[in-house]
Amino acid sequence: MTLLASLFAAASVIGLLQVLVASQLVARFARARRAEPSWRPPVTVLKPLHGGEPLLEDALATICRQDYPQWQVVFGVAEAGDPAVAVVRRLQTRFPACDIALVIDPTLHGRNRKVGNLINMLPAARHDVLVIADSDIHVRPDYLDRLVLALAEPGVGLVTTIYAGLPATKALPAMNGAMQITQGFLPGAIMARAIGRQDCLGATMCLRRRDLVRCGGLRGLVDHLADDNVLGRRILGLGLQVGLADTVPLTTVPEDNYAALFRHELRWARTIRALEPAGFAASAMQYPLAWAMLTVLLSGGELWSGGLLAVAWLLRAAAAIRVDRALATQWKGQDSAALAFRCPVWLLPSRDLLSVAVMVASYGGRQVDWRGYGLHADTPDAVQPAVRFGPIEEINAR
Repeated sequence: MTLLASLFAAASVIGLLQVLVASQLVARFARARRAEPSWRPPVTVLKPLHGGEPLLEDALATICRQDYPQWQVVFGVAEAGDPAVAVVRRLQTRFPACDIALVIDPTLHGRNRKVGNLINMLPAARHDVLVIADSDIHVRPDYLDRLVLALAEPGVGLVTTIYAGLPATKALPAMNGAMQITQGFLPGAIMARAIGRQDCLGATMCLRRRDLVRCGGLRGLVDHLADDNVLGRRILGLGLQVGLADTVPLTTVPEDNYAALFRHELRWARTIRALEPAGFAASAMQYPLAWAMLTVLLSGGELWSGGLLAVAWLLRAAAAIRVDRALATQWKGQDSAALAFRCPVWLLPSRDLLSVAVMVASYGGRQVDWRGYGLHADTPDAVQPAVRFGPIEEINAR
């Protein structure tokens, strides 16, 4: 037991070092100089919708308020009775100057219903630069500017963004979910970038239509759960890069109970485990407080283990506050920042334990729940070669 306690203590120390380095990288990312784009092409934003969800209208309204010369927003649903339809109608009334289209089409194209929705929406897209964005993200007025600036970089074929969590309410499950995104996923994604990874993060995917066609189009994604990861790999397979825009959208965390939050995070965990099994296992180091608490338990509550837990909590809290303060600068003057970047440090130990519990449960299978539909986490091929243009695809790519 003493040896095991020592191993867990070492894991906690390694995790603390990782957390502190990641918080420094986030701060550097947030304060980096923001250039202004010289290329501002017309853009179509594709927003697949499914049902009503907390803060949906608030999130969708942010894409209608862009400080950008010409953009179109295409919303898509599978059924005319979908509650999201009424939200889109209100947005059309609220933003008459915004080019908003609504596609209602129940056609299924494969097991990934989000991508099937996008396939139905794509014919309504009028512009060459496409942005595929989740329905629940809140963005700043310069969001499209930041995306096209990154897309204009030489060799870049796809642009993605990191994102932070915005709890829909002050309920503990929502706050825990937002904390995992802002204090777990986001610093980890920044660290992965620092070591050379070019992961595509599906909340935002911006690319040219011709590159989408060259790498197999949306139909090549429709049978994969991790469509964002597959698209990123295929863009890399074209010899292009996946860029990261210097903006941080917020994603709504709607869960008001822990069962729903656990199912949501289990879907993420099983998807990542299927894609990157070794990296997923190594990510256990992100939770130093969990290992420190287990050290206390296994050591029989010895004084040194209690000291380790106290120091770990203090340093973990300092890193979380640093991340919040750094990211809040990008949302300065926005009401959302007050709720999004205020980490309840007293919840950090229970958050780490919940994260470890999700990781353990993820090894129980590959079945996941996506908005009431059962799906299976798959392992796509590493990269796909460029495809030849057919006559129809050639026309669509222009």
